[in-house]
Amino acid sequence: MTFLLRPRTRGWVVDGTVGMGGHAALLLERGGDQVRLLGIDRDPEALALARRRLAPFGARVILQHASFRHLAAAARENGVEEAHSVLLDLGLSSQQLAAPERGFSFLTDAPLDMRFDRSGGRTAAQVLARLSEAEIERIIREYGDEPHARRIAREIVARRRRTPLRTTLDLVAAVKAAIPRRRWPRDRHVATRTFQAVRMAVNEEIETLTEALPRAAGLLAPGGRLGVISFHSGEDRVVKRAFRALAKERYAVVEPSPITPCREEMLANPRCRSAKLRVLERIGDPHGAR
Repeated sequence: MTFLLRPRTRGWVVDGTVGMGGHAALLLERGGDQVRLLGIDRDPEALALARRRLAPFGARVILQHASFRHLAAAARENGVEEAHSVLLDLGLSSQQLAAPERGFSFLTDAPLDMRFDRSGGRTAAQVLARLSEAEIERIIREYGDEPHARRIAREIVARRRRTPLRTTLDLVAAVKAAIPRRRWPRDRHVATRTFQAVRMAVNEEIETLTEALPRAAGLLAPGGRLGVISFHSGEDRVVKRAFRALAKERYAVVEPSPITPCREEMLANPRCRSAKLRVLERIGDPHGAR
């Protein structure tokens, strides 16, 4: 998918969710020796892995601990006036999911955390302890597309009256108790949607994306492209609306429909099956693509 960002042979590339550095490495390889990359991520543990993976590129890479909500500020701090390619990959990394202590997985018992950046902010346990039943229902319905959101919210509130939900399996138990066994989905774990929704609420993912998109677009050089890979219908709607609004100014949507993985990609990486890439281009490149 990265080829659609049309990396140049010089200038800056910005990866606002650098993660473990996979996409960043591809963008640097597709460019030339004069391409530099600013990679930011709110997860310090992911940044440490990216630093090791991108070490062969030497001084061409700058990494910074920050949320892509503050992408424009991070760019200014590092002398990036404009970028030819900007990428936001909104997915949860395999490294985050595989670390039990992070609390993202419903398969192992761990503290109910779910923060991308564990140096601050409220944990999932704290969020679920404080929100009203109506607010929990809204989050699970909107962020998880969960048809049983009301039942799950009611069960969470009933259980926390007796004892706080402290671990991932506490939340799994609440979901299982709320949904009749005959209505459990066959193609995914019964708690998948609830965990996704709670994670998105804990990390303010929709709010962060909404704020970041116009700032990321504003960083583009003429002819530069912004790509956003989403894995959730709510995120994709935010991107679609933002790109349509920006297209009324000095931008153009590259493809009317999102680009999705081909069959071969899904076989190689089943977790990418729900990925959708949308690309926005800043109109006008007086020097032509280089």
